[in-house]
Amino acid sequence: MLLALLQTMRPKQWTKNGFIFAALVFDQQVFHPVPFVRTLAGFALLCLLSSTVYLINDLVDIERDRQHPTKRNRPLASGRLDRRVALAAAIILPAIVLPLSFSLDWRFGLIALIFLVKDLLYSFWLKNIVIVDVLVLAAGFVMRVGAGVVIITVARFSPWLYICMSLLALFLGFGKRRAELRLLEKQAGSTRAVLKEYSLAFLDELINLVSTAAVIAYSLYTFSAENLPKNHAMMLTIPFVVYGIFRYLYLIHIKDEGGAPDELLLTDRPLQTTFALWGVSAVLILYLSR
Repeated sequence: MLLALLQTMRPKQWTKNGFIFAALVFDQQVFHPVPFVRTLAGFALLCLLSSTVYLINDLVDIERDRQHPTKRNRPLASGRLDRRVALAAAIILPAIVLPLSFSLDWRFGLIALIFLVKDLLYSFWLKNIVIVDVLVLAAGFVMRVGAGVVIITVARFSPWLYICMSLLALFLGFGKRRAELRLLEKQAGSTRAVLKEYSLAFLDELINLVSTAAVIAYSLYTFSAENLPKNHAMMLTIPFVVYGIFRYLYLIHIKDEGGAPDELLLTDRPLQTTFALWGVSAVLILYLSR
């Protein structure tokens, strides 16, 4: 039962909360103990809070998940996890996490509260509104970045990163919808109602738009943000971003993958390599370049 509960809390998707470290890294404080520990604590709290949402979402969608080719194997849909246990965990977790969030920083606590309310609205209502469903998911990534900003004192964090993160989140979100539509085909509406409002051609248009905008926004960030080295060395990281986007497009168009972008990062070697190379090069440029 505990293993089923942990699986329903989806620890694989905790990687999304890693965006809280953006402010720490790009404000060049990653080697400062106090900001690092505070950010790590915020990461842990966001992980537990997001797990609350996953529990509630699976409770709400239990009947729809049973009609899905892969989601029917989830603990709640398959019956391996008792509903009462999942409901109890969904009540206890926020009762612990929210007070701890406010004690860490009142602004972080406020973001955590809004994050929870947003996802509850998504689970019960917003996920059924076309386009808005993806916009809400993208807002969650931006809020994670914002949580990292308020939890430490920043001086060199560029607002450009909010724009880049918004576009990247939209890119992944529309890519996920496309992968779901391809997987489910005619049964799409029975497992996720909003998929009836999408088509492959429409999603491809949206993906082309946000992927292009993401590359442009990141490129502009690398040579126009005031906090970056004056030698514009950050521009050297652009190829990694471009390849990462191209690789994800390949996965959703050719391999029919992308239904779980966060899991792709844990399984696809080229994506892992690209992300690692981008991260290492960005840190070296930020911390060693002048």
